[in-house]
Amino acid sequence: MKTRAIILAGGEGSRLGVLTAKRTKPAVPFAGKYRIIDFTLSNCVNSNLFDVMILAQYRPHSLVEHIGAGGPWDLNRDFTGGVRIYSPYKARRPTNWYLGTADAVQQNFSFIKSTNPDFVLILSGDHIYEMNYDALIAFHIDHRADVTLGTITVPIEDASRFGIVDLDNNYRVTSFVEKPDDPPSNQVNMGVYLFSMDVLDRVLWQDYTSKDSAHDFGKNILPNLVAEGARVYAFPFSGYWVDVGTKNSYWGAHMDLLANSPPLDLNDRSWIIHTRTEERAPVRIASGAQVHDSMITDGCVISKGAIVEKSVLGPGVRIKSGAIVRESVILTDCEIQAGAIVERAIIDKRVQVGKNAFVGKINSKTPPQLVMIGKNSLVPPGFTIEPDTTIPADIREADYPSNTIKSNTKFKRGQKIPYEI
Repeated sequence: MKTRAIILAGGEGSRLGVLTAKRTKPAVPFAGKYRIIDFTLSNCVNSNLFDVMILAQYRPHSLVEHIGAGGPWDLNRDFTGGVRIYSPYKARRPTNWYLGTADAVQQNFSFIKSTNPDFVLILSGDHIYEMNYDALIAFHIDHRADVTLGTITVPIEDASRFGIVDLDNNYRVTSFVEKPDDPPSNQVNMGVYLFSMDVLDRVLWQDYTSKDSAHDFGKNILPNLVAEGARVYAFPFSGYWVDVGTKNSYWGAHMDLLANSPPLDLNDRSWIIHTRTEERAPVRIASGAQVHDSMITDGCVISKGAIVEKSVLGPGVRIKSGAIVRESVILTDCEIQAGAIVERAIIDKRVQVGKNAFVGKINSKTPPQLVMIGKNSLVPPGFTIEPDTTIPADIREADYPSNTIKSNTKFKRGQKIPYEI
């Protein structure tokens, strides 16, 4: 039985704010050295699935550059599968941007069926989890399912963000409701769908010809299949899984990795998360620096007297003398200058935080009040960035309205914005 994996990686991810201003959500850096899509891609190759299609749309440049020919995932293949990236295209018949997840698959269906797969595994490229898809495929075959979807239990207060499923005693799905305001349960759809090929062919065409459809698996395809009595089954998943689609879930997932017994073990050599690794020098921690409960990526330099607590530092981050970083996620090539204090912040690539600046603050509020700073921005020396504040990308000192920045501050950029990926 042949399975082709389709990774949906075209999402704009607007709820991640500045992190997706210049890149698609699956390409957002995660856990220092990785990108979010690395987890789904690694699940595929660790499950011996080497025939992978990635459907991209919104700002795909970083994603394309990261995936390349697929070498880090052993997906640089021609005759035995490999990885291919597809984006919307103009054809002789009318075409458009992807209108929904089902429409993205429908527009590329001629490519999907070209290798005559028996099953099509449709995956989201923006979730953090480790899952053996072999077990899902075996479950699907054993239950003679038309479609099998991965499900997981989440806190009831988070359930309204997801599709809600009800099951009978044999794991057959009896109802499916997409993102209800008042969820009837906390058993939710993971965005992992295994379709038998003939069923997928039929339902995509039906959806394509429906004028009232949003052309989405969660909103249309799955509820319609359940309603018509198709053999829709749930494969319950009990491991760690996070949709890092909001700034709080993104930050929280990083804090999970820093626990004494993290729920996701990145050191598990039996389930390696592969990535395209940058060539960087080893980490350097100077005498007198303090680092506690943190993840430090290659190329970082932590100077004398600096303190890093419960934080994740991406490649090439520099923490200068006397600077303090707590409960923060600092991405590639940022510099926290001498005497600056950064607490509960998410800081994108190549940001400079000036001397003696104050960014954020640890407090007991729930959810935490985070500071987000976009790519290439500058926090001038001595400035204060209060909690629950966002600094857009490419901000310079002249763009600041004052030296104390509160939530909802508006910026007027005075310089030309460079185009970057």
